[in-house]
Amino acid sequence: MIPGVNPRQMKAMMKKLGMKSEDIEDVEKVVIYTKSGNYVFDNAEIVATTMQGMTTYQINGNPRFEEGEVEIPQEDITLVSEQAQVGKDEAKEALKASGGDIAEAIIKLSE
Repeated sequence: MIPGVNPRQMKAMMKKLGMKSEDIEDVEKVVIYTKSGNYVFDNAEIVATTMQGMTTYQINGNPRFEEGEVEIPQEDITLVSEQAQVGKDEAKEALKASGGDIAEAIIKLSE
């Protein structure tokens, strides 16, 4: 907010600049998915701003981070299973424990 400018004046100024701002109501949850985990915003406040045909979204709230499970490709499981001479379930668990590091998983299983 600009000091000394009331909300009505602010909307008029934005309109002159070709901007439109709108609150998105009743948002229950926003999740941003990343490879390392997810950022979860419960009861977030979302403002959509459109300018020159492009809409941007502003998220206001306190996120919590949920660690993601490492995705293990089937080929990696097969490789570790064959190299360490163990079952595929055991190979998959070793890969999860090593964060997907194939060499580390094989070494741990071979000890």
